[in-house]
Parts: sequence; C-alpha cells; structure tokens
Amino acid sequence: MALIEELEDQGNFLFKYRSYFPIIFFAFAVLAFYYESQKGNELLNNQTYWLISLAVGIVGLLIRVFTVGFTPKNTSGRNTAEGQVADELNTTGIYSLVRHPLYVGNFFMWLAPAMLSANLWFITSFTLLYWVYYERIMFAEEAFLRRKFGDTYLNWAKGVPAFVMKLSTPSSPKYPFSLKKVLKKEKNGVFALFTLFFVFDYLKNGFANNDWSVIQNNWFWAFVVSGIVYFILKFIKRGTSLLEDGRG
Repeated sequence: MALIEELEDQGNFLFKYRSYFPIIFFAFAVLAFYYESQKGNELLNNQTYWLISLAVGIVGLLIRVFTVGFTPKNTSGRNTAEGQVADELNTTGIYSLVRHPLYVGNFFMWLAPAMLSANLWFITSFTLLYWVYYERIMFAEEAFLRRKFGDTYLNWAKGVPAFVMKLSTPSSPKYPFSLKKVLKKEKNGVFALFTLFFVFDYLKNGFANNDWSVIQNNWFWAFVVSGIVYFILKFIKRGTSLLEDGRG
C-alpha cells in the first residue's frame, strides 16, 4: 500500500476510535497531576494559573461555537459511521482563516486541562501527540474532500492553512448564525470542560490533604450549573423539536 493510502486509512481508523483519546489523555493527566502534587508544585494552588487555563479552554470553545454556528447540515468532512459526508464545501467565515477550525478548537479545549497538570513534559507530550493523531484525521478528511470537490477544494486550500490560523479578517459566512445548532452541538463540550476542572480541583484537595470530601467552591458550582444546563438541553433535544432548524 502506498504511503498516501496508508495515511488515509490510519486517519479514518483514528477518527472511528477518537472517543478513546480523552480516556487515555485523562489517565495520563491524572498521573502527571499526582506527580506534581507530591512535588509540591505551587501552580496547582495558584488560582490565577487555573483561570488562565480556563481561559485557554474558553478560547477553544468560542472557536467551535463560531465554526458550528455558521455551518450547514452535513458540513464538509463530517465523518459518520457510514463514512465521510459533505453536501457542500465550507470556505467562508472561519474557514477562510483555517481549514480545520473544529480541531483547532478541540486542541485548546484539551490543552486547558493538560495545563492543570502543571507538568511541562506532559503538556509538551500532549501537544505532540495531538498533532500526530489529528494530522492523520485531517489527511483523511482532505483526501475525501479533494476527491469530491476537485479544483474547488484545491483552489480554496491553496490560500488557507490547515491548522495554524491565518491572522486576517474572515470572510462573511454564507449562512446566518444558528444559536439552536450551537446549543445542540456544544453542550457536551461546555459540560466536559467544567467537569474536568471540578475533578482536578477535587483531586488536588485529595492528593494534598487526603481529604476526599466535596468542597462547594466555584469549580463545584460551575460543574453543577453546566450539568443542569446540559441535561435540560439534552431533554429538549430528545423530547421536542425546539432546537431543530434544518441545519443539523
């Protein structure tokens, strides 16, 4: 098998099993967090550092919101159980700045809890692993889009970087912003982000003081509120059509 086909097969395989990536990431993040707590790393108790880490995650979330909110149903490169699906090619809005904005957003959302470990080697290793992992997924998606859209895809990709966002003003999105789609699609990410911060705060107190009681601080309430919002939106999505707008 030629390398180009091998990379595409690897990308499709990694996308299919991408749900395991967070589990592996979390396990190693906890180990790094425990190691730093035993060293007495002061960053673990520095609330400013925690807020900076949260800000990094929020940046990733906003990138995803800006991407998802302006895309149509069956957006370019959407990979499903039946294979890749793309009714049209996204080239406007944030897609005029970077070809894979969702993966850029994902990176910052996962970098946030990685930073909580306060372990430079873990943060660096995560960054490199994320690049290797998602580079193959991006390769597979682009191979599909290139076959389907031909020169239209090539002409767009020629002037738009794959991952490092171009510093310029984005073009006007083709579609209006859909708050319903954002609420439907991004509720998981918001809940996951605040859940991880709560869990690491819980582990911090447990590792440092051997106190495994739940402290009702800001991280706890952020977790509770985001959880309530998540389940409300999940109920609305399953039981009603309030979040349906024909955009997926």
